[in-house]
Amino acid sequence: MEVLTEHEPKERILELAKNRFFRNGFNKVTLDELSGELGISKKTMYKFFPSKEDLVKTVVWMVLHHIEKEVHRITGEDKPFVHRLADLILFIGKMVGRFSKSFQQDMKRFAPVIWSEVEKFRSERILTRVNEMIRQAKTEHIFRDDINDEVLVMMLSTCFQSILTPEVIAEHSFSPKEAMFTIFHVIFEGALTEEARKEFLNYEITIL
Repeated sequence: MEVLTEHEPKERILELAKNRFFRNGFNKVTLDELSGELGISKKTMYKFFPSKEDLVKTVVWMVLHHIEKEVHRITGEDKPFVHRLADLILFIGKMVGRFSKSFQQDMKRFAPVIWSEVEKFRSERILTRVNEMIRQAKTEHIFRDDINDEVLVMMLSTCFQSILTPEVIAEHSFSPKEAMFTIFHVIFEGALTEEARKEFLNYEITIL
């Protein structure tokens, strides 16, 4: 059994809990079980996380802030708009695909307050950033002049909220990546200018 050094237990606890929770849900996982698997004492485990609820909340917010940081990085990169948008949707699709159906069910049943905070975070901190990106692209004439950017934003937001969600991905055979490319092709190929569309098609080859 691997024994942790004094400075690293909290990070190792979070990493193991994240993997276990997202893959199988958290309801049946105990802190004693995690401490045994990591080879640390129960005292050390409870020092960092007095309850499983504390651990679940910490794991969820750790991942959400990672997502927010990555969204800001992608949207702020010095790349053509269609590259950034494709990278962004692919990243969100990958993250969504990590949440199992069991985790979803446990969140809704046993941690509804945390789950409502997750939904609020997604709407206010992630989708808002994507929407700003779309509106900026319209001013830069990346979309055709006859395309209404408000409608485009609503369409994309609906896709994020109704398709690129862990629950939907878990219940269907398509992967997050397949969902992302379908959404992108259906929504954006018709909205992009000819030059921007060619830019995306060329870039798509590099990320397939």
